[in-house]
Amino acid sequence: MRILFIGDIVGKVGREAITEILPKLKQRYRPTVTIVNAENAAHGKGITEKIYKQLLREGVDFITMGNHTYGQRQIYEFIQDAKRMVRPANFPEEAPGIGMRMINLNDKKLAIINLQGRSFMPVIDDPFKKADQLIQEAQKETNYIFVDFHAETTSEKNAMGWYLDGRVSAVVGTHTHIQTADERILNQGTAYITDVGMTGYYDGILGINRDEVITRFITSLPQRHVVPDEGRSVLSGVVIDLKEDGSAKKIERILINDDHPFDSFGSNAFKI
Repeated sequence: MRILFIGDIVGKVGREAITEILPKLKQRYRPTVTIVNAENAAHGKGITEKIYKQLLREGVDFITMGNHTYGQRQIYEFIQDAKRMVRPANFPEEAPGIGMRMINLNDKKLAIINLQGRSFMPVIDDPFKKADQLIQEAQKETNYIFVDFHAETTSEKNAMGWYLDGRVSAVVGTHTHIQTADERILNQGTAYITDVGMTGYYDGILGINRDEVITRFITSLPQRHVVPDEGRSVLSGVVIDLKEDGSAKKIERILINDDHPFDSFGSNAFKI
């Protein structure tokens, strides 16, 4: 099984990068399944039903979310029926949506789990204990288990990776929007990366217009975050190959922007 995962889509620029680059990625890598994190897809916060359906039409198979899951009020109208989307499983039980789904891929099943960290994040349920619970459920049906851990600190993400090593196929970090260069296969066979990075406005700060962010740092005064609708883009992701037993065989980072154009990246090991 081959998983293509693309990190946090931010606003219109990020969505347009998916439209332009995803077909090329799928042609090159021939993934079994394509997953994206889209918690910032609508103007930098949340997702709408229109965007949800648009991403699926453009070749995305599944969508994970994060702390901005409910950033658009419209989410309450369709999240329960969004069969190809998960929100952090350790949100309170009263929160609409679901944190793990099982999808059929030919003759195999893949469990997709979304969790959110607690360090410098809203106080919610323990993601480690929730992971234990969901993995136990998933293992009744499959050995292929993918985890998107949406968290702020590198230490908490690293801890989750080691905690789940050997019990899941992959733990990929999202949320901080900066791709880390620490992709590896952990000792017991779990693919890991601290943060996959974002897909959005390349010349800003975390996909946001840089002027307001810099002003806030200089003045300590509140600023409205502006997510540009046009400009150069970056696309960040990973490709993960899994063995028949569900453990990981290979993980490779993807980073595409004007400084690293599509035709210049990628190892021959993953090309078809």
